[in-house]
Amino acid sequence: MFEVELEAKSKEEAVRLACEKLNASENEIVYHVEEETTGKLFKSSTYKIKATTFTNLVEQVKEFLKEVIINLGLDVQFESSIRERKMNISMYADNNAILIGKDGKTLKALETLVKQKVQNDYGVHVSISLDVENYKEKKIKNLEYMAKKIAREVRSTKVEATLENMNSFERRVVHNILTDFKGVKTISEGEEPNRHVIIKPTDN
Repeated sequence: MFEVELEAKSKEEAVRLACEKLNASENEIVYHVEEETTGKLFKSSTYKIKATTFTNLVEQVKEFLKEVIINLGLDVQFESSIRERKMNISMYADNNAILIGKDGKTLKALETLVKQKVQNDYGVHVSISLDVENYKEKKIKNLEYMAKKIAREVRSTKVEATLENMNSFERRVVHNILTDFKGVKTISEGEEPNRHVIIKPTDN
């Protein structure tokens, strides 16, 4: 059994019964509980739960992605893992550039689409990370290299540097890698989609 829908007299009981039906712990399932109140004078509540395992949800997501990507005219293979309630799915296609898109926009759109699909089906937000042939990992390393290089120049010249516009993920990478970098500090300025990082010199 990969998915259950049932009713109980309390939220805790609903979750417990769902875990029993799915033969999984609460940490291994995705679920949404709705409370329904009946009666006017003597009100009573029932709790409806829809639940599935993370393992099954990953398979559902991969099937959904496969259908979408086939419509793009591509063949795709997947590798997936679940770590600390986060789904990680790597995709390998016969044309990875199409899946990634310019500056990763297609990949980001697919990730947003998948999250919305899970939200619609189960009423919950799940942390999902999609990647194409380690594109994100390579991008992170390139960003970190670039940030350190510019930070060294700022520290040496004492002249601040304004980086190009970045999305929130890219800005976070830059901020994180320079958190303990002596002689500089980072701030974000501007409004989306024109928000950017500024690397400023410091006295220490």
